[in-house]
Formats: sequence, C-alpha cells, structure tokens
Amino acid sequence: MNNTRTTLSRRMVLRGVGAALSMPLLEAMSSSKALAAGDVAAPLRTAFVYVPNGVIMDQWTPTKLGRGYDLPATLQPLAAVKDDVLVLSGLAHDKAKANGDGAGDHARCGGTFLTGVQVRKTSGKDIRAGISVDQIMATRAGGSTRLSSLEIGCEPGRQAGNCDSGYSCAYSSNISWRTPAMPMAKEVDPRQVFNRLFGDPTQVASKREAAEQASRRKSVLDLVRADAADLRRELGSSDQRKLDEYLDSVREIERRVQNTEQTNRKNLPPDTDVPEGVPSEYADHVRLMYDLMALALRTDSTRVISFMHANAGSNRSYRQIGVNEGHHSLSHHQGNKVNIRKLAQINHFHMTEHARFIQQLKDTPEAGGSLLDHCMVLYGCAISDGNRHSHIDLPILLAGRAGGTITPGRHVRYKRETPLCNLFMSMLNRMNTPVDSFGDSTGQLDQLSV
Repeated sequence: MNNTRTTLSRRMVLRGVGAALSMPLLEAMSSSKALAAGDVAAPLRTAFVYVPNGVIMDQWTPTKLGRGYDLPATLQPLAAVKDDVLVLSGLAHDKAKANGDGAGDHARCGGTFLTGVQVRKTSGKDIRAGISVDQIMATRAGGSTRLSSLEIGCEPGRQAGNCDSGYSCAYSSNISWRTPAMPMAKEVDPRQVFNRLFGDPTQVASKREAAEQASRRKSVLDLVRADAADLRRELGSSDQRKLDEYLDSVREIERRVQNTEQTNRKNLPPDTDVPEGVPSEYADHVRLMYDLMALALRTDSTRVISFMHANAGSNRSYRQIGVNEGHHSLSHHQGNKVNIRKLAQINHFHMTEHARFIQQLKDTPEAGGSLLDHCMVLYGCAISDGNRHSHIDLPILLAGRAGGTITPGRHVRYKRETPLCNLFMSMLNRMNTPVDSFGDSTGQLDQLSV
C-alpha cells in the first residue's frame, strides 16, 4: 500500500465532465514538516441555524451555570455533545422590538436576526435591513472556497408582498443579507444544493451520452471516477481510508436525494410536475439539509452557511410528531397547557435534529481533532417567548471550539439585554473579519473562553 506523502493543494477538487468534487482535509494537504509536528492546519467555518416562533423558555434554560449545567427537557437531545456546546443566556435583540413601528415581530425577528438592525417597515420594494454577519464573513472567507456562502432552508419564501403586519415577505423569508436592500434567497431543494456543491451530473458536454442521460442520472462519483482513482494512488494509507469514507458519504447523500425524487414521482398524480429533490416529509427534509451542510463544511466547499428550519412566523404543522396545529398559532398559547406541551414537542424535534448534526461534525476527524473543533455553529431565534413576542433572553446555543478560541461545555448568563450583536462581533473576529461595530453592539462578548 502506498504510504508516500505527496503534498496536495487545499483547494484541490476531483473533476469530471459536468462535475467538480471538493475534497475533505487530507494529511497530504499539509507539508511533511507540519505533519511531523502534529500541526495540520484547518480552516475555521461558521454556520447559523434559525428556528422560528421562539421556544418554551422554562424547558430550555438550565438552572445551573458553568460546567456541569443541567439539560432541561428541550436540551436533552444535546446530552452526548453537552461538552461541545455553550448555552448563552441573557442576550437580546433590541432592534427586533417595535421601537415605535407597531406589530410585525416575526418579520422583524427574521430581518434582524443576523443583521442587528431595525428593518424598515414596508411591504413595497423599498425594503431595508443591513448586511448580515454571515455575509461579512463571506467577503473574506469566501475567496478561499468554491462557494463564498451557502443559504438553505426547508420552507419556500417570497421576496415581495405583505407577510406580517405591513412588513415585506423578504424579512420573513431571509436571514442572510448581502446588502441592506438585497437578501440572499435560500435554496430549499436538496438536489439544487447538491448540484451547487458538486456540479450537476446531468449537465455533460458529450452528445453521445444524451440518450443515456435522459433515462438515468449519472452519479457525480461516476463522472470523477478516473480522477479519484489517480488521486488514490498518490495517497498514503490513512488518506486512502479518508478518501474512501468521504466518497461513500457523498454517494449515500446523493442516493437519498435520488430516492426522494423517485418517491415524489410515485406520490404525484399523472401529468403533474415533479418537485425534484424536496422530500414529502418535513423531518426527512430537515435531516437531508443538515447532512448537506455537514458535507459542505467537511469538504471546505464553503466556510459560511445559514439555514432556516422554517420562515419567521411559520405556521407549519408537525404531523410527524403528532402536532397537527400550526406552529405560529400554537406559539400564542396564552398559558394553555396542551398548546405549551405541543410547542415543547416542536422545540424538542428541532433540537434532536440539530444535536444529530453537531454529533456528525464531532465524529468527523480533522487535523488532530474533529471538524466541530474548527467550527462555530450558532442556533437560535430573535424571539424567546412567542406568546409575548419577547426579544430578550433569547434562546442561543453556540457549538464548537473555533480552533481552540472558544471553551464550550458551559452555561453562561450575561447581564440582562446584552446585545446578541456582541456575540456576532466576537465571531467575526475569530473568522478574521473584525469590524469596529455591528448592529447595536457595545463590544466583544466576554466569557466565550476560560
């Protein structure tokens, strides 16, 4: 077996006609000197995950501070990754409050979440938010990857019209903003996300294959097979195993995307357009999008991702967990114990899928540690109590170690109404995109490391 130490470019991709497959971090991508010292550099990545309508806070907030914090019912799914997560209490988004603008808290929640600004109340074309934290990161980190950023979600949105008390649907449908007037529309189709990451296997140059392509999708791995075989011969045994595991994971996700398309076709009446790639079951959709996120981070296809479980103010039902009522309607529970219980079920479902994603990053080896060690994954919302539309003491989690600059495994409580934008300032600094201020920030957030 080949044990040579060929040095490869970190930006190397496997290429085939119509496909370009980014590579995970391999030992061969670092110099022999660095390997001998045990110092295999890994880039820092950041993901932002948004959930709508707040949470049941007394089933979210730990009673104990510091290490050894407890896990209330909603956070129970984090048990296996508890030491990799910071629970941050006391943070607030003042600009998600009305501040004289009246109703529309859900739209403001979406528009303010990653921008930290008071969005303009309008349902017309004159929308105005701010440049979001992820897009500031993308201006610097994006030049080193195939995609500067990736924006995905599980619920289609609209970019115009009135979606919440006179606020444009653009605010409810997007958390990522490239400019104050230009939201980054999210992609909800897993097939399109896969194609953005690895290329579209159906888009090949050879006319000779046209008939075959019409009847059968080629796997992206089929298209890069020769390049992969050549690369494998140059790698040491450890990297060969990593390459094989990676290619297997790509194949598995691609197969799930294809199975979803086939299932959708079976469930549709004749002569109906096929909604390619979007699973009919919401739980399957969420899990597939999380898996694509993990793959994008693992391959360094992008270092900045935003993911919306659903739009701000979403009234989606969760029949797969026995909740038939709409999420937004339930959030105005007015103390009804049955509705509170159902909301807690929704919160628990979201956290279960998120915990699985965190575990997946933790289980991915990278540079003497794990992929999670080189990530910051923020999870939360700009509403805490959906019944009262409260924008203080927000439900915020931060997973990962940010290359050793964050010490997770703790519950930290900050002074009441500490700006969430202070956390964004600290994350920007760690991503080597420091700014003098962001939104309503008052400075860097302390206590992220000990």
